[in-house]
Amino acid sequence: MKLSLKIAQIFVRLKTGEIISASSAKNKIVEELITENILARNGKHRKTIQLINARALEDFLANKYQIQNLDEYVLLLENKSIDKAEMTKIGGDSKIRTARSFKGFLINTYNPINAELHGDLMPITPKSGSFTFIYDFESFQIPKNLTIVGVENPTNFRFIEKQKQLFKAINPLFISRYPQNQSKDLMTWLKSIPNNYLHFGDFDLAGIGIYLNEYKKHLGNRATFYIPPNIKDIMRYGNPKRYDIQKMNYKLEAIEEEEVLELLKLIHDNRKGLDQEYLIGE
Repeated sequence: MKLSLKIAQIFVRLKTGEIISASSAKNKIVEELITENILARNGKHRKTIQLINARALEDFLANKYQIQNLDEYVLLLENKSIDKAEMTKIGGDSKIRTARSFKGFLINTYNPINAELHGDLMPITPKSGSFTFIYDFESFQIPKNLTIVGVENPTNFRFIEKQKQLFKAINPLFISRYPQNQSKDLMTWLKSIPNNYLHFGDFDLAGIGIYLNEYKKHLGNRATFYIPPNIKDIMRYGNPKRYDIQKMNYKLEAIEEEEVLELLKLIHDNRKGLDQEYLIGE
């Protein structure tokens, strides 16, 4: 699957700073980028779309579609006469296909864990500043008493040992939501094991949306959302601008967990969203 010319042209317009009508950009890729806080949908009656993170858009296109240069990619689709050498330069190969270099996902821990890979013992003891990448996840087995903690942001995943006081009540194994093009492998593995899942993300509307749409709906009662005990005290350090952007994009419904409903109310009452990175320095 390749990125369509229509959507690629829209991204080019957004990169120039243009704000476009939401009705002209109805597409699941656009919705995905809104969820990732790469695009923002604004307005009550005449909704618009704008780009808020150009670097993240470039990374998304490179990782998911192997598009290294969006302008040249559009030119390629508009001009069928471009030769294969140019095609390779723009898209990564002569067919401009989505090519995954790796399957699998990243894990991290601050406590040694004895896992198994292909039936053989696999001790996991990452050093600070390094992670373990699980490629053959289909044969990766862990003790059933571990709680899988899904870390939304890369910085928290990098410095997870500085946050160990948050997880004293469980025996955790940390997994990273990034890189995003590995997310299907991660969910396939999570659904294949009996371990409980704890989502550790941002305390904002997007964080709750990611939890509900990417994890809770697949894992059911095995999934819960991590909320620090002092959330009411630290929410004042949140970002009001992020809340103003997200409130237009996230209509969170069908929440049954009382703790998540209370967090949602706290977010609305304060009109702020708090990055999980704040907890690194606590």
